[in-house]
Amino acid sequence: MAPRLGRTGPRRPWQSVHALLVLPIALIVVITVVDLRLPWHIHLGPTLVIAPALTPSFAGPRATAAIGALAVAAQILIGVHRGGVGTTNHIVQIITLAVLVVLTVLYSALRERRQAQLAQVRTVAEAAQHVLMWPLPEQIGPLRIASLYLAAEDEAQIGGDLYAATLSDGAVRLLIGDVRGKGLPAIGEAALLLGSFRESAHRRIPLAELASRLDQSVTRHAADLETPGEEGERFATALLVEIPDRDPVTRMTSCGHPPPLLLSPGHAVTVPSLHPSPPLGVHGGAEHTLDVFSFEPGDTLLLYTDGVVEARDERGRFYPLAERVARWTEDSPEALMHHLRRDLLAHAGGRLGDDAALIAVQRTAVERRRHHGRGDPARHG
Repeated sequence: MAPRLGRTGPRRPWQSVHALLVLPIALIVVITVVDLRLPWHIHLGPTLVIAPALTPSFAGPRATAAIGALAVAAQILIGVHRGGVGTTNHIVQIITLAVLVVLTVLYSALRERRQAQLAQVRTVAEAAQHVLMWPLPEQIGPLRIASLYLAAEDEAQIGGDLYAATLSDGAVRLLIGDVRGKGLPAIGEAALLLGSFRESAHRRIPLAELASRLDQSVTRHAADLETPGEEGERFATALLVEIPDRDPVTRMTSCGHPPPLLLSPGHAVTVPSLHPSPPLGVHGGAEHTLDVFSFEPGDTLLLYTDGVVEARDERGRFYPLAERVARWTEDSPEALMHHLRRDLLAHAGGRLGDDAALIAVQRTAVERRRHHGRGDPARHG
């Protein structure tokens, strides 16, 4: 259970709105008082429209209407005090202010409706993200895990990059992949690959055979959905990783995916030499190679998609992932993801050109097998 916020905690949204409403009210009071004290030939009344015009930036249509009504009342008060509320000049000012207030309230209502629609989109995106990509547990057996997903499209939290993890006979199996395309159009292909992995990964089959099954699945899907002129355009890169609970090794099969980085204490970063096969869906029936590497306690394996290393700065330079992570080889997976998120977005100017996903897996010194999460995923197949 999350701890409750005390009285010194952050303000609720309605408290912030009420505090900000002081600004337009104070503005109306100041304009009114100053106008009443100025000579008769100087008029500040028309500037009262500033108050209702500011209000939609932080409040809804009701508050905007209230501020607008207060501004109109102040304009009438000024006219009465100057003894000319019935003159053509003051009548025009009052009517003009009232019309502008009505337009401002309508704008505020439309803006509030648009914000509600965007909030609904974000909610749907979050739900889809949890359905397609289940949150990875923080620890599986002797492994500590953290992940990061950055979608390229506005208002989207998922896209063509994907990752998943499952238990299989005393080992953890991980998938990270990238289907062709980005953002919402690529979600269908990502869902297919994730579903196929979850269905097959917990079975006692070698990693290379698992890659072949995923290849067949993507190939069948591409054949069903390809349109004329789109032949060979539906494919996905993928990296399959198997980490036994007790043996200090990691097994990998790459299907056209960028190789991971191995981070060791002492700021050492190495790139395992893989023998990749073509991407999934390109050549059905391609042979897949199993590569085995040492993975000792304290080491961290960093998996990523090409959206990370292809992120460019304003001068067109790619993100130097291996160089940057050398600073954080001794950090926890959670801290590493925090550093990478901040550093990557700073490099790209706050926005990526492609979806990006990362997984950090760190082997601990725990000898006995344990699992923290919602039970063993392998038993739900």
